[in-house]
Amino acid sequence: MVPRVSVVIPTYNYARYLPEAIESVLSQSYTDFELLIIDDQSTDATVEVVSKYAKGDKRITFRVNPHNIGMVDNWNLCLREARGEYIKYLFADDLLCSRDAILRMVEALDTEPGVSLVASARQIIDSKGRPTRILARFPDSSSIIGKQVINRCLRRQKNLIGEPTAVMFRKHLAGRGFNPKYRQIVDLEFWFHLLEKGGFAYIRLPLVAFRVHGDQQTQLNKRNTFAIDDTNLLLSEYVFDEAKPYIELTRLYKTFLLYDYNFQIWKLYRKGVIERRAARHRIASGYGWTRFLLGYSLYTICKPLIKLSGYITYR
Repeated sequence: MVPRVSVVIPTYNYARYLPEAIESVLSQSYTDFELLIIDDQSTDATVEVVSKYAKGDKRITFRVNPHNIGMVDNWNLCLREARGEYIKYLFADDLLCSRDAILRMVEALDTEPGVSLVASARQIIDSKGRPTRILARFPDSSSIIGKQVINRCLRRQKNLIGEPTAVMFRKHLAGRGFNPKYRQIVDLEFWFHLLEKGGFAYIRLPLVAFRVHGDQQTQLNKRNTFAIDDTNLLLSEYVFDEAKPYIELTRLYKTFLLYDYNFQIWKLYRKGVIERRAARHRIASGYGWTRFLLGYSLYTICKPLIKLSGYITYR
């Protein structure tokens, strides 16, 4: 019998966190789900940990990739192998912090057939599972036109939706999968892809917990250029693509985003991530070094005002 929901956990070397993640799924009040866990050739005790749970619950399917395929490819493999109508990602170092997390998200999708993506507020926890704060990026539980949410994220320069652990979506709209060209904001770009096809439902209750720790991929990516490379891709494919007329950013704001992208390249040099020569070459070839220098003073004055404007507009 095909389950209504597929909860999928792509994992790599997170044996220490997996018990909490798995048990948070198995304790859900909603029971019509499969739990698919695909390990990308971990070198820790992941196989032993997950096998123990899989033997005790027939809803769990556990697979190990024959070789390491990388983060994004493993996410997409989970998506392809999932059988449910609705897809609920859960990262191995996160957990569902409400017993009704799956139920509430299913209800949101069932109630509004035009919604392609639902997300909830997140409880942020540290490496030991201690709550630190709650992130709720939208003021109320609500439904919003998907393309308006894309504009909000671009205007605020933030992933207001959340990480894969925070969302649920319809599988039949997700055939393209996560774009492997992205490394850092691969989830945000995929949310944009889904929101071009339907609406967005938000649940202000923190149904999931997102763990912040030094070994997670987001923290590791700060040591390289993945984030800035992804920003360049996102600007090209959404902000400056004339085939997306729903983007509501003004010409002035697009000019700001372009300068800000080049300024982030310069910050990579100042943080010691790349050499000065490499930073200057990237700015000079893509934007113009003299143009960059001339715009610096105006940028530093305008940036706080522009950010405040975006916050007030979409508070």
